[in-house]
Parts: sequence; structure tokens; C-alpha cells
Amino acid sequence: MRSTVFCLLMSIQSYIVVAQTDTRSDLNADRSNITFAAIYSNNVSYYGQSTAEKLPYVLTNATARLPVGAYFSAGAYKLLNVTGGISAVDLGIGYSYSFTDNFNADVSYTWSIFPEDSPLLQAANTNNINIMSDYNWPWFKTSVSLDYAFGTERDFFLGFSNSKDIGLGPVFDEDDQLSVEPTIEVLSGTQRFYTTYQQQKIKRNKGKGKGANNANGAVEDIIVSNTSFNLLTYNLKLPLTYSRSSYLAEAAYQFSVLSGKAITKARKQQSFISLSLYYQF
Repeated sequence: MRSTVFCLLMSIQSYIVVAQTDTRSDLNADRSNITFAAIYSNNVSYYGQSTAEKLPYVLTNATARLPVGAYFSAGAYKLLNVTGGISAVDLGIGYSYSFTDNFNADVSYTWSIFPEDSPLLQAANTNNINIMSDYNWPWFKTSVSLDYAFGTERDFFLGFSNSKDIGLGPVFDEDDQLSVEPTIEVLSGTQRFYTTYQQQKIKRNKGKGKGANNANGAVEDIIVSNTSFNLLTYNLKLPLTYSRSSYLAEAAYQFSVLSGKAITKARKQQSFISLSLYYQF
């Protein structure tokens, strides 16, 4: 059993896209179903980018899918090293369609709610429209994703990836399956969101009595985000999946390398590790 990957939150992508954490929403798309997901990750990935401070989180999500292709989702996030209640809520709606056995397309809209002092990069853009298409070649799958994120700022993102689903065979009996899907991805986009992120960071520091000084004692300038469309990240993903008839468990590793045009102050190389469990009724 294999499921189609839908990035509904983000940003995945809502990304909190936890981007790129993928919400696998159709373990069985031949009937109406509801899929519940629980995900842990060691850091938030926003189109392969992250903040200088690590933000581990847990996510719970529910997605209802109809046989006609429409689906509805709701998710809640909790940053584990940030005090307070829920860190973000996502509500989404979308539609997927298979033109042929090899060509699929998906369009979705996600509305996110963030606390006023959210430390997330994507908090500036509470709305996300995603268009994604997949084509299965004989030896690999090509995916193209276009996102328009808007709210306080407006950003566009374009993703291109190639992946290969490799079945490793059953583990206990013929009803289960172990598989791995190595993926190489390139992400480009604008970075207007970073202006709002920097402004909110300075406000949080002032509220804690830290002022707006950086580690060297100098006042940190608000970085005006690059409005041009540039290459942002290169990503390598290695998800290992175990599936049965009604549930799926996944351990995934993502290695991201920022391009020279990415203006986030995080390290240029980032590793993301996630553990996911999906159950479908």
C-alpha cells in the first residue's frame, strides 16, 4: 500500500510547513475516509529554511477525503521549546484529480492562525495557495509545486523534485510493506516574509529586556527581504515507510543546503528528522 503525498500545511506547505512535513491523506482513495496524523520533528522547515534557533514541534492533523477528489483538513502545532498553548492552527481545503494513471494534479488553500509573537518564519503569511502536479515516469516520479503565500507579506515559491519509490518487501506477512522514497528537491522563491520575521524578533527581544542588540552588542538592522525570485535551497529527503491496510508509520531524514541568496541567519546546512504515524478510518 502506498499513498499519494499531499503538502497541505505549508508547507507542509503551510508548511508551519513543516514543509515540509507531508500529510499523507489518502491511504485508500477509493472511498470516503478520514486520516488522522501525529508527527514529531526536531525542527521546523519552511521551504528548506529555518530560524537560527531550533524549533522542535509536534503536529496533529485530520484530513477528510471524498471519492470525487475533494478533501478538508485541520491541524494544530505545538513548538516544544516555546511556552504557552498551541503554536499554530491550520485549516485547509483542496481538490486532486488524476488525468491519467501517470499524471496527477492537486490544488489546495490553507489558512493558518499564529500567535501575535510567533517565532516562525512563515507567520507573516497566513494564507497559502498551492498547486502541485506529479508525473510518474518508468523509473522515477517528477513533481512540480507552486505556492502563493500571502498575508502581511506576499511570497511565491516554486519547487521541483525527482523521487523514486523503492519497495523493500513485506516485513511480517504479505499484508504489510516496507519502502523508501529518496527525493532530490530544488526550491526557489521570494523572501519578503523575512522582514516581518525580523520585526517580530526585535519586539520579542525588547519584551524580554534584551533590546535589539546582536551577539556583538551592535544594534541589529531590520533586514529588508529580497523581493526578487531566487534559488533558496537544495533538499535531499529519505523517508522510510512501513504500511498496512489502515495505518502507516514513517521515519524521515531531510538534509537541506541553503543557496547564497537565502538570507536566513541559520546555518547553511540543516538536518531535519521526523517521525510520523497515520491512521485511516
